[in-house]
Amino acid sequence: MIIKLTDSKPIYIQIAEWLETEILSENFKTDEKIYSQYQLAEMLNINPATAAKGLNVLVDEKILYKKRGLGMFVSIDAKEIILTKRKNETLKNMVNELVLEAERLHVREDELFQMIKTTIKQREEDV
Repeated sequence: MIIKLTDSKPIYIQIAEWLETEILSENFKTDEKIYSQYQLAEMLNINPATAAKGLNVLVDEKILYKKRGLGMFVSIDAKEIILTKRKNETLKNMVNELVLEAERLHVREDELFQMIKTTIKQREEDV
């Protein structure tokens, strides 16, 4: 994982999003232990408090849970929580930005839909 210090997103949010992606990719499975704040801090060359803040975001969202003295683990509902969150927040925001940009560029609705269909078809052919 690469932390982008120039990114407008705070580092702890980047960490939380990266861990979410790792869970969605099944690099971390249900009830599996994840990196500690100190492991993350060492891996990413950041302050352990920043790493802890990223982990705590996921605990607050019930994506991770703590086992006292053992560390943090992936919750049973983690994937579903992440999918719902990303659909309702991230994807919705991206679509909104896309539509706004299309309006600024005077792209008609049918043109925009065709662009999306073409992109989907190209991705399917690449797989």
